[in-house]
Amino acid sequence: MFSERTSVGLDVHARTTTAWALDGETGEVYSERLDAETHNVLVWVATLPQPAAVAYEAGPTGFALARALDGMGVRCVVAAPSKMERPAGDRIKTDKRDAKRLAKLLRMDELPEVRVPTLAEEAARDLVRGRDDVRRDLARARNRVSKLLLRQGRVWRGGSGWTYIHHEWLRKQRFTDTDTQFAFDNGLEEVLTLETMRDRFDARITTTAARPEWSPVVLRLACLRGIDTLSALGLAVEVGDWQRFTGATIGACLGLVPSEHSSGPNRTLGPITKTGNSHARRLLVEASWQHYKPYRGPGATLRRRMELTPRHVRLRADLGNRRLHQRWENFLVRKKNTNVAAVAVARELAGWCWSLAVMED
Repeated sequence: MFSERTSVGLDVHARTTTAWALDGETGEVYSERLDAETHNVLVWVATLPQPAAVAYEAGPTGFALARALDGMGVRCVVAAPSKMERPAGDRIKTDKRDAKRLAKLLRMDELPEVRVPTLAEEAARDLVRGRDDVRRDLARARNRVSKLLLRQGRVWRGGSGWTYIHHEWLRKQRFTDTDTQFAFDNGLEEVLTLETMRDRFDARITTTAARPEWSPVVLRLACLRGIDTLSALGLAVEVGDWQRFTGATIGACLGLVPSEHSSGPNRTLGPITKTGNSHARRLLVEASWQHYKPYRGPGATLRRRMELTPRHVRLRADLGNRRLHQRWENFLVRKKNTNVAAVAVARELAGWCWSLAVMED
């Protein structure tokens, strides 16, 4: 329950912060438009009647302000904006009104709170998401080069693309028009640069995943098919504290459960909610497709990963791999759409990841 004397709402932007505070004892209201520098916000909060509690919405400004407030002994709640209700008739939105609303909801303990990641978690998230950005950029760059060649009537027919042999073929391409040659050379150079960046990210992720704070969870998650070191570290840093969930709730937190609109006797289920962490959701859906293939025991790569974990973890992971493939078979027998089946398997995969992450040694 709210126990502080002053409740403070902050509407935080990149360059300015609008603050609104209410003294619960005297009813006095404090309002100020501040520079967004963290130091200025801390100084203003320190002038208010203490003890105080502060709330602001999660967004692109990150969690530096929350950590600074906690460091000075002020409780800070970072609210989830997607879960905050707004009256349908409220058609006026200003920074001051938003700050006032946050302060009042904080006093009523009605703010849906998000977990503030640790500095180590946030740094690892930056690393994993940076690698994902490079992956997307590389896919777009490769697509541009391929389509340029296609417009010139040149198609690679030597097997899989973007292999060493394919790269050798690309380097030999020459065009009579100098402008076309210039565009092709720059496009190929971009591909090679991004591939180098991706390899550097992969090496760094492997090093980070071996650190003591990540290694136990990464090794356990990597015992499941479709989850390698990159995916395991991504799930570990995006979920953070696995103890917050249960096997039944983690799928809902990651937006892998159906949306619902029910009233009276009518119950209507729709597409998945897609709430929560989109990065973790993508990793799980991609991994779920690996369970489509028959499973007759761990292969050589998966066996090497399993050997790094305790026996009870290996047994649990093997049971999960068998169960997830069986789920795929059940969906195929029922002639379910494969995309729908992949999401359903991903939801169950999230539960198996949770069960491995929270297992005791």
